[in-house]
Amino acid sequence: MNPSKRLRTAEDEAAAAREEEERAAVDVSVTMPMYNASCWLDECLQAILHQDFTGTMELSVFDDASTDDSRKVVESWRDRLEARGISVVISGHNAAQPRGVGYAKNKAITQSCGQYLCFQDADDVMLPQRVRLQYEASFLHPNSLIGCKVQRVPEGSTERYTRWINTIAQDQLFTQVYTSHGPTVVMPTWFCSRTWYLKVGPFDEGGKGVPEDLLFFYQSLRQGGSVARVDQCLLVYRYHEKATTHSVTEETIWRLRVNFLQERVLSQWESFTIWNAGKQGRKLYRSLSATNQEKVKAFCDVDENKIQKGFYTYEESKQRPKPKIPILHYKDASAPFIICVKLDMTGGVLEENLNSLLLKEGTDFYHFN
Repeated sequence: MNPSKRLRTAEDEAAAAREEEERAAVDVSVTMPMYNASCWLDECLQAILHQDFTGTMELSVFDDASTDDSRKVVESWRDRLEARGISVVISGHNAAQPRGVGYAKNKAITQSCGQYLCFQDADDVMLPQRVRLQYEASFLHPNSLIGCKVQRVPEGSTERYTRWINTIAQDQLFTQVYTSHGPTVVMPTWFCSRTWYLKVGPFDEGGKGVPEDLLFFYQSLRQGGSVARVDQCLLVYRYHEKATTHSVTEETIWRLRVNFLQERVLSQWESFTIWNAGKQGRKLYRSLSATNQEKVKAFCDVDENKIQKGFYTYEESKQRPKPKIPILHYKDASAPFIICVKLDMTGGVLEENLNSLLLKEGTDFYHFN
Protein backbone atom coordinates (compact mmCIF):
# COMPACT_ATOMS: atom_id res chain seq x y z
CA MET A 1 0.00 0.00 0.00
CA ASN A 2 1.14 3.55 -0.74
CA PRO A 3 2.53 4.96 2.58
CA SER A 4 1.22 8.47 1.89
CA LYS A 5 -2.27 7.04 1.32
CA ARG A 6 -2.07 5.16 4.64
CA LEU A 7 -0.93 8.37 6.38
CA ARG A 8 -3.80 10.39 4.93
CA THR A 9 -6.25 7.75 6.08
CA ALA A 10 -4.89 7.90 9.63
CA GLU A 11 -5.11 11.70 9.60
CA ASP A 12 -8.66 11.55 8.26
CA GLU A 13 -9.62 9.11 11.00
CA ALA A 14 -8.07 11.36 13.66
CA ALA A 15 -9.92 14.39 12.27
CA ALA A 16 -13.17 12.44 12.19
CA ALA A 17 -12.61 11.36 15.79
CA ARG A 18 -11.95 14.97 16.86
CA GLU A 19 -15.10 16.09 15.06
CA GLU A 20 -17.07 13.34 16.77
CA GLU A 21 -15.71 14.41 20.18
CA GLU A 22 -16.69 18.01 19.51
CA ARG A 23 -20.18 16.95 18.46
CA ALA A 24 -20.52 14.70 21.50
CA ALA A 25 -19.66 17.66 23.73
CA VAL A 26 -22.97 19.43 23.00
CA ASP A 27 -25.01 19.79 26.18
CA VAL A 28 -28.52 20.08 24.73
CA SER A 29 -30.05 19.14 21.40
CA VAL A 30 -33.33 20.86 20.56
CA THR A 31 -34.99 18.16 18.45
CA MET A 32 -37.75 19.23 16.10
CA PRO A 33 -39.83 17.11 13.71
CA MET A 34 -41.28 19.28 10.96
CA TYR A 35 -44.14 18.99 8.49
CA ASN A 36 -45.60 21.98 6.62
CA ALA A 37 -44.78 24.35 9.48
CA SER A 38 -43.60 27.31 7.42
CA CYS A 39 -46.07 29.83 8.89
CA TRP A 40 -44.87 29.19 12.47
CA LEU A 41 -41.14 28.68 12.01
CA ASP A 42 -39.85 32.25 12.24
CA GLU A 43 -41.40 32.70 15.68
CA CYS A 44 -40.27 29.24 16.80
CA LEU A 45 -36.65 29.71 15.64
CA GLN A 46 -36.41 33.26 16.97
CA ALA A 47 -37.27 31.85 20.41
CA ILE A 48 -34.55 29.19 20.14
CA LEU A 49 -32.06 31.90 19.16
CA HIS A 50 -32.96 33.89 22.30
CA GLN A 51 -32.44 31.11 24.86
CA ASP A 52 -30.45 32.32 27.88
CA PHE A 53 -28.77 28.91 28.34
CA THR A 54 -24.98 29.32 28.54
CA GLY A 55 -24.07 25.73 27.73
CA THR A 56 -23.63 24.29 24.24
CA MET A 57 -26.69 23.76 22.06
CA GLU A 58 -27.68 22.41 18.70
CA LEU A 59 -30.92 22.42 16.70
CA SER A 60 -31.73 19.12 14.98
CA VAL A 61 -34.58 19.30 12.46
CA PHE A 62 -36.06 16.43 10.46
CA ASP A 63 -38.41 17.42 7.67
CA ASP A 64 -41.11 14.78 7.16
CA ALA A 65 -41.89 15.40 3.46
CA SER A 66 -43.12 18.98 3.77
CA THR A 67 -44.74 20.36 0.63
CA ASP A 68 -44.29 24.01 1.67
CA ASP A 69 -41.01 25.93 2.09
CA SER A 70 -40.40 24.78 5.69
CA ARG A 71 -36.89 23.51 5.03
CA LYS A 72 -35.95 26.70 3.20
CA VAL A 73 -37.13 28.77 6.18
CA VAL A 74 -35.01 26.76 8.62
CA GLU A 75 -31.98 27.06 6.32
CA SER A 76 -32.47 30.84 6.26
CA TRP A 77 -31.94 30.86 10.05
CA ARG A 78 -28.78 28.75 9.99
CA ASP A 79 -26.30 31.65 9.95
CA ARG A 80 -28.01 33.51 12.80
CA LEU A 81 -28.24 30.38 14.95
CA GLU A 82 -24.65 29.35 14.30
CA ALA A 83 -23.43 32.91 15.00
CA ARG A 84 -25.08 32.49 18.43
CA GLY A 85 -23.17 29.20 18.88
CA ILE A 86 -26.14 26.92 18.12
CA SER A 87 -25.11 24.31 15.56
CA VAL A 88 -27.80 23.28 13.07
CA VAL A 89 -28.49 19.83 11.60
CA ILE A 90 -31.24 19.59 8.99
CA SER A 91 -32.31 16.54 7.02
CA GLY A 92 -35.52 15.01 5.76
CA HIS A 93 -37.14 13.07 2.96
CA ASN A 94 -39.31 13.91 -0.03
CA ALA A 95 -41.54 10.86 -0.24
CA ALA A 96 -45.11 11.28 -1.46
CA GLN A 97 -46.45 10.93 2.09
CA PRO A 98 -45.07 11.87 5.52
CA ARG A 99 -43.93 8.94 7.67
CA GLY A 100 -45.44 10.38 10.85
CA VAL A 101 -44.41 12.22 13.99
CA GLY A 102 -42.82 9.23 15.73
CA TYR A 103 -40.57 8.55 12.75
CA ALA A 104 -39.58 12.22 12.40
CA LYS A 105 -38.83 12.52 16.14
CA ASN A 106 -36.62 9.45 16.07
CA LYS A 107 -34.74 10.75 13.03
CA ALA A 108 -34.21 14.19 14.60
CA ILE A 109 -32.84 12.52 17.75
CA THR A 110 -30.64 10.01 15.90
CA GLN A 111 -28.87 12.73 13.90
CA SER A 112 -28.38 14.89 17.01
CA CYS A 113 -25.57 14.57 19.55
CA GLY A 114 -26.60 16.38 22.74
CA GLN A 115 -26.37 14.72 26.11
CA TYR A 116 -29.86 16.06 26.79
CA LEU A 117 -32.87 16.34 24.49
CA CYS A 118 -35.26 19.27 24.47
CA PHE A 119 -38.35 18.33 22.47
CA GLN A 120 -39.75 21.17 20.40
CA ASP A 121 -42.76 21.23 18.10
CA ALA A 122 -42.38 23.50 15.10
CA ASP A 123 -45.65 25.31 15.86
CA ASP A 124 -44.79 26.15 19.49
CA VAL A 125 -42.63 28.88 21.02
CA MET A 126 -40.21 28.38 23.92
CA LEU A 127 -39.65 31.14 26.46
CA PRO A 128 -36.03 32.37 26.88
CA GLN A 129 -35.34 30.44 30.09
CA ARG A 130 -36.77 27.07 28.97
CA VAL A 131 -33.58 25.18 28.10
CA ARG A 132 -31.68 26.56 31.10
CA LEU A 133 -34.33 25.74 33.71
CA GLN A 134 -35.13 22.28 32.34
CA TYR A 135 -31.42 21.47 32.03
CA GLU A 136 -30.95 22.44 35.70
CA ALA A 137 -33.99 20.35 36.68
CA SER A 138 -32.59 17.33 34.83
CA PHE A 139 -29.79 17.04 37.40
CA LEU A 140 -32.31 16.96 40.25
CA HIS A 141 -34.54 14.46 38.41
CA PRO A 142 -32.42 11.90 36.53
CA ASN A 143 -34.27 9.23 34.53
CA SER A 144 -37.21 11.59 34.18
CA LEU A 145 -39.42 13.22 31.63
CA ILE A 146 -39.34 16.86 32.68
CA GLY A 147 -42.14 19.22 31.62
CA CYS A 148 -43.21 22.75 32.44
CA LYS A 149 -46.26 24.96 32.65
CA VAL A 150 -47.65 26.33 29.38
CA GLN A 151 -49.49 29.27 27.91
CA ARG A 152 -52.15 28.03 25.49
CA VAL A 153 -52.88 30.04 22.35
CA PRO A 154 -55.39 31.06 21.21
CA GLU A 155 -56.31 32.02 24.78
CA GLY A 156 -59.31 30.08 26.07
CA SER A 157 -58.82 27.08 23.77
CA THR A 158 -58.84 23.77 25.71
CA GLU A 159 -59.39 25.72 28.93
CA ARG A 160 -59.89 22.75 31.28
CA TYR A 161 -56.98 20.83 29.77
CA THR A 162 -54.64 23.80 30.11
CA ARG A 163 -55.68 24.38 33.72
CA TRP A 164 -54.99 20.70 34.47
CA ILE A 165 -51.53 20.86 32.83
CA ASN A 166 -50.58 23.85 34.96
CA THR A 167 -52.15 23.01 38.33
CA ILE A 168 -51.84 19.30 39.10
CA ALA A 169 -49.55 18.70 42.07
CA GLN A 170 -46.20 16.90 41.84
CA ASP A 171 -47.57 13.64 43.27
CA GLN A 172 -50.50 13.79 40.82
CA LEU A 173 -48.00 13.67 37.96
CA PHE A 174 -47.91 9.96 38.91
CA THR A 175 -51.44 9.30 40.13
CA GLN A 176 -53.28 10.95 37.23
CA VAL A 177 -51.51 9.15 34.38
CA TYR A 178 -54.70 7.16 33.65
CA THR A 179 -56.94 10.14 32.87
CA SER A 180 -58.14 11.01 29.38
CA HIS A 181 -55.83 14.05 29.37
CA GLY A 182 -52.90 11.76 28.55
CA PRO A 183 -49.31 12.29 29.75
CA THR A 184 -49.25 14.38 32.91
CA VAL A 185 -46.38 16.38 31.46
CA VAL A 186 -47.36 17.13 27.88
CA MET A 187 -44.98 16.05 25.11
CA PRO A 188 -44.26 19.51 23.62
CA THR A 189 -42.69 20.40 27.00
CA TRP A 190 -40.54 17.26 27.41
CA PHE A 191 -36.86 17.39 28.30
CA CYS A 192 -34.78 14.31 29.16
CA SER A 193 -31.32 12.81 28.94
CA ARG A 194 -30.31 10.97 25.79
CA THR A 195 -29.50 8.01 28.02
CA TRP A 196 -33.10 7.87 29.21
CA TYR A 197 -34.52 8.20 25.69
CA LEU A 198 -32.35 5.28 24.56
CA LYS A 199 -33.54 3.16 27.49
CA VAL A 200 -37.23 3.89 26.86
CA GLY A 201 -37.48 4.54 23.12
CA PRO A 202 -37.61 4.84 20.25
CA PHE A 203 -40.99 6.41 19.54
CA ASP A 204 -43.58 4.23 17.84
CA GLU A 205 -43.41 4.81 14.08
CA GLY A 206 -46.92 3.58 13.24
CA GLY A 207 -47.74 6.98 11.77
CA LYS A 208 -51.08 8.74 11.56
CA GLY A 209 -53.52 7.76 14.30
CA VAL A 210 -50.83 6.42 16.68
CA PRO A 211 -50.39 8.36 19.97
CA GLU A 212 -46.62 7.98 20.00
CA ASP A 213 -46.23 10.38 22.95
CA LEU A 214 -48.65 8.42 25.18
CA LEU A 215 -47.00 5.10 24.29
CA PHE A 216 -43.54 6.52 25.09
CA PHE A 217 -44.84 8.03 28.35
CA TYR A 218 -46.29 4.70 29.49
CA GLN A 219 -43.06 2.90 28.55
CA SER A 220 -41.03 5.43 30.53
CA LEU A 221 -43.14 4.67 33.62
CA ARG A 222 -42.78 0.92 33.04
CA GLN A 223 -39.00 1.38 33.04
CA GLY A 224 -39.21 3.04 36.46
CA GLY A 225 -38.92 6.56 35.08
CA SER A 226 -39.92 9.62 37.05
CA VAL A 227 -42.04 12.60 36.00
CA ALA A 228 -41.23 16.18 36.99
CA ARG A 229 -42.36 19.67 36.08
CA VAL A 230 -40.63 23.04 36.22
CA ASP A 231 -43.32 25.16 37.82
CA GLN A 232 -42.92 28.09 35.46
CA CYS A 233 -44.50 28.75 32.09
CA LEU A 234 -41.75 27.94 29.60
CA LEU A 235 -43.72 27.24 26.42
CA VAL A 236 -46.39 28.86 24.30
CA TYR A 237 -48.41 25.78 23.30
CA ARG A 238 -50.39 26.38 20.13
CA TYR A 239 -53.82 24.89 19.45
CA HIS A 240 -54.92 24.54 15.82
CA GLU A 241 -56.96 22.17 13.70
CA LYS A 242 -53.95 20.79 11.78
CA ALA A 243 -52.25 19.47 14.92
CA THR A 244 -51.40 15.76 14.64
CA THR A 245 -53.19 15.03 17.93
CA HIS A 246 -56.50 15.29 16.09
CA SER A 247 -55.67 12.20 14.00
CA VAL A 248 -55.80 9.92 17.07
CA THR A 249 -59.26 8.51 17.83
CA GLU A 250 -60.82 8.55 21.28
CA GLU A 251 -61.28 4.78 21.10
CA THR A 252 -57.55 4.23 20.51
CA ILE A 253 -56.72 6.33 23.57
CA TRP A 254 -59.46 4.62 25.61
CA ARG A 255 -58.12 1.14 24.84
CA LEU A 256 -54.54 2.08 25.75
CA ARG A 257 -55.65 3.74 28.99
CA VAL A 258 -57.80 0.78 30.07
CA ASN A 259 -54.96 -1.64 29.39
CA PHE A 260 -52.45 0.48 31.32
CA LEU A 261 -54.88 0.83 34.26
CA GLN A 262 -55.37 -2.93 34.35
CA GLU A 263 -51.62 -3.56 34.14
CA ARG A 264 -50.52 -1.05 36.77
CA VAL A 265 -53.43 -0.77 39.22
CA LEU A 266 -56.14 -3.38 38.90
CA SER A 267 -53.66 -6.24 38.80
CA GLN A 268 -52.67 -5.20 42.36
CA TRP A 269 -56.25 -5.02 43.73
CA GLU A 270 -58.43 -7.90 44.86
CA SER A 271 -61.64 -5.88 44.45
CA PHE A 272 -62.74 -2.31 43.75
CA THR A 273 -65.67 0.03 43.18
CA ILE A 274 -66.35 2.02 40.01
CA TRP A 275 -67.41 5.57 40.95
CA ASN A 276 -70.10 6.41 38.35
CA ALA A 277 -73.00 4.13 37.50
CA GLY A 278 -73.65 6.09 34.31
CA LYS A 279 -72.37 5.76 30.77
CA GLN A 280 -68.63 6.14 31.46
CA GLY A 281 -68.57 3.82 34.46
CA ARG A 282 -70.47 1.12 32.59
CA LYS A 283 -68.20 1.51 29.56
CA LEU A 284 -65.15 1.00 31.77
CA TYR A 285 -66.70 -2.14 33.27
CA ARG A 286 -67.45 -3.58 29.82
CA SER A 287 -63.88 -2.80 28.66
CA LEU A 288 -62.22 -4.74 31.48
CA SER A 289 -60.90 -8.27 31.21
CA ALA A 290 -63.17 -10.99 32.61
CA THR A 291 -60.80 -11.31 35.58
CA ASN A 292 -61.08 -7.62 36.43
CA GLN A 293 -64.85 -7.53 35.84
CA GLU A 294 -65.14 -10.11 38.61
CA LYS A 295 -63.24 -7.75 40.93
CA VAL A 296 -65.89 -5.01 40.58
CA LYS A 297 -67.90 -5.32 43.76
CA ALA A 298 -70.14 -2.29 43.12
CA PHE A 299 -70.83 0.89 41.23
CA CYS A 300 -71.40 4.02 43.30
CA ASP A 301 -73.08 7.31 42.44
CA VAL A 302 -74.87 10.38 43.80
CA ASP A 303 -77.84 10.05 41.41
CA GLU A 304 -80.81 8.66 43.35
CA ASN A 305 -82.46 7.37 40.17
CA LYS A 306 -79.46 5.18 39.40
CA ILE A 307 -79.11 4.07 43.03
CA GLN A 308 -82.79 3.09 43.25
CA LYS A 309 -82.38 0.71 40.33
CA GLY A 310 -80.25 -1.35 42.70
CA PHE A 311 -78.17 -3.17 40.11
CA TYR A 312 -76.45 -2.82 36.75
CA THR A 313 -77.02 -5.93 34.64
CA TYR A 314 -74.34 -6.70 32.09
CA GLU A 315 -76.67 -7.71 29.27
CA GLU A 316 -73.91 -8.43 26.72
CA SER A 317 -72.29 -11.01 28.99
CA LYS A 318 -72.21 -14.63 27.84
CA GLN A 319 -72.29 -15.72 31.49
CA ARG A 320 -75.46 -17.28 32.82
CA PRO A 321 -76.89 -15.87 34.92
CA LYS A 322 -75.76 -12.46 33.63
CA PRO A 323 -73.61 -10.49 36.08
CA LYS A 324 -75.56 -8.03 38.26
CA ILE A 325 -73.44 -5.37 39.93
CA PRO A 326 -74.90 -3.46 42.93
CA ILE A 327 -75.30 0.33 42.62
CA LEU A 328 -74.69 2.13 45.93
CA HIS A 329 -74.60 5.66 47.23
CA TYR A 330 -70.92 6.68 47.41
CA LYS A 331 -71.15 6.94 51.24
CA ASP A 332 -72.18 3.28 51.40
CA ALA A 333 -69.47 2.07 49.04
CA SER A 334 -65.97 1.05 50.00
CA ALA A 335 -62.53 1.82 48.62
CA PRO A 336 -60.55 1.41 46.50
CA PHE A 337 -62.31 3.36 43.77
CA ILE A 338 -61.74 4.04 40.08
CA ILE A 339 -63.27 7.48 39.51
CA CYS A 340 -65.09 7.77 36.18
CA VAL A 341 -66.36 11.32 36.71
CA LYS A 342 -64.67 14.10 34.75
CA LEU A 343 -62.35 16.30 36.75
CA ASP A 344 -63.21 19.97 37.10
CA MET A 345 -66.77 19.50 35.80
CA THR A 346 -68.90 19.28 38.94
CA GLY A 347 -68.23 22.67 40.51
CA GLY A 348 -66.08 21.01 43.16
CA VAL A 349 -68.78 18.55 44.30
CA LEU A 350 -66.80 15.44 43.29
CA GLU A 351 -63.71 16.72 45.07
CA GLU A 352 -65.74 17.56 48.21
CA ASN A 353 -67.29 14.09 48.25
CA LEU A 354 -63.88 12.44 47.94
CA ASN A 355 -62.45 14.65 50.69
CA SER A 356 -65.38 13.79 52.97
CA LEU A 357 -64.33 10.13 52.87
CA LEU A 358 -60.74 11.00 53.87
CA LEU A 359 -59.32 9.08 50.92
CA LYS A 360 -55.78 9.22 49.58
CA GLU A 361 -55.27 9.54 45.84
CA GLY A 362 -52.99 6.83 44.51
CA THR A 363 -53.90 4.46 47.34
CA ASP A 364 -57.67 4.60 47.85
CA PHE A 365 -58.62 5.91 44.42
CA TYR A 366 -57.38 6.78 40.96
CA HIS A 367 -58.98 9.15 38.49
CA PHE A 368 -59.72 7.55 35.14
CA ASN A 369 -61.75 10.27 33.35
